[in-house]
Amino acid sequence: MGLRRRLRTGFTLARDSVTVLRDHPNLLWFPLLAGASGVAFFALAFGAGLGLLPLAALADAPQLSGVVGLAVGYLGAAFLTVLFTAGLMFATKDAVEGREPSVRAGLRAAWEHKRTLFAWAVVSTLVGLLVRALESSDNIAGVLAGLLLSTSWAVVTYFVVPVAVFEDEDIRGVFGRSVEVVRDTWGESLGAEFGLGFVHAALFLAALLVAAVAFAVSGSVRAAAVVGVPLFVVAFVVAATLNGVAKVALYEYATTGAPPNYFENVDFDVGGDGEDGDGPRRPRSLLQRRIRGGI
Repeated sequence: MGLRRRLRTGFTLARDSVTVLRDHPNLLWFPLLAGASGVAFFALAFGAGLGLLPLAALADAPQLSGVVGLAVGYLGAAFLTVLFTAGLMFATKDAVEGREPSVRAGLRAAWEHKRTLFAWAVVSTLVGLLVRALESSDNIAGVLAGLLLSTSWAVVTYFVVPVAVFEDEDIRGVFGRSVEVVRDTWGESLGAEFGLGFVHAALFLAALLVAAVAFAVSGSVRAAAVVGVPLFVVAFVVAATLNGVAKVALYEYATTGAPPNYFENVDFDVGGDGEDGDGPRRPRSLLQRRIRGGI
């Protein structure tokens, strides 16, 4: 299908995700708490590492405590982000299935998969560090390699978290299943990224515009920051929540062949297998066939 149809699908998916968020605003707590707890944990871990500097100096390794604190803080923050993302997806699934979502229930369900989620946090952290190292290289080949790795990694791992928590896959199986779901929904996922990208841009541009107006009126950078920073935080939280909601909708469609509640008007059949969207979509993956036939 053409790009125009994918864009239309993406905008519809984004609009319906906003509707889910409007009906269940408590979903916003997940990315907000993820960011706050991640920053707090990183600060505590790094601060503890700096506090051990005298002991490290006695051991003739003055930089070791700082490096350890930085590594523990970075990994802990990554795990908290993954955990709250999984909680958001559980809560979103409750919302689209007619149940009232809650932060406690979402996190409790996510915690049951803590081993896989922690392993994923470790892997994603290591890959992220490798990408940063390549992109900061003075060698153009290294920069291009970093860009290629970053893009391919984002595609391959697009559905890692929902696969890990909804299918109870371990860390060895999540990548293959994520690739399969991406392959089944590549057109829809592309449209969703475009549609949500426009929504995200609108949110951040609105925050930037308000901050610019505050600066123009007051002539003070501090006043612009006081007004703009909270708005940028709100924009980030809303954008992250909409991403999670849309990803759950795409995953549900990929694994059941039917659009979930709130998303019945989304034309999901826009790519991947040559179907034209007329009539029901047949399940393409083994999991879809099992679900349709009864596990």
